[in-house]
Amino acid sequence: MSATDGHSFVKERSEVAYFMRRLYRQQLTTTSGGNISLRADDRYVLLTASKRDKARLRWQDVGILSLDGENLSPELVPSIEVSMHLGVYRQRQDVKAIVHAHPVTASAFCATSRPINCHLTAEAYAILGEPAYLPYACMGTEELAGIIAKGIGSAVCVLMANHGAMCTGKSLLEAFDRIEVLEATARINVLVQALGNMRDLGVGELAALDRLMGRGRG
Repeated sequence: MSATDGHSFVKERSEVAYFMRRLYRQQLTTTSGGNISLRADDRYVLLTASKRDKARLRWQDVGILSLDGENLSPELVPSIEVSMHLGVYRQRQDVKAIVHAHPVTASAFCATSRPINCHLTAEAYAILGEPAYLPYACMGTEELAGIIAKGIGSAVCVLMANHGAMCTGKSLLEAFDRIEVLEATARINVLVQALGNMRDLGVGELAALDRLMGRGRG
């Protein structure tokens, strides 16, 4: 019996690999950037390995870790952001999947003091709510992991200064959808700034979307 009680999680690892290939195909990250994880059960997390071609990722390139950080796939080197992923899973029991990427437009906002306005479209606010904006720390460090674990609160989307974005979900699809919507929203922000005559959704309109999504504001 293995350290994972005989579970190889091939189906789940295949799904993680699929969403990473999709992330790369849709130009939401680079070959060397980004990582995806899935909470397999209450003991194990599946995480993309370091130094793998994102465009050709296979299930064998997705490692198994315990929630306390033990690498149960010793043939693989976990993503540099392993501490960030595990910290969020420990902090937020509702999170089942995490997508971290460097989408170009959203990352450009991360290099400015201007937030991404999620009040411009109903989809943006419904899917993303109010993103958390967190200060810079060097990638792959315990400092960054600590900042995110402490600062994420109830947010489903995190923007890291001079770095990139992280979205969470109750499934891989939900987390992936959020990173897609985030990048689309960032692009809409740029276009609206150029067009002028910006119109934000009003307080009542936002409240109606909160009710639709089953969440409270604030």
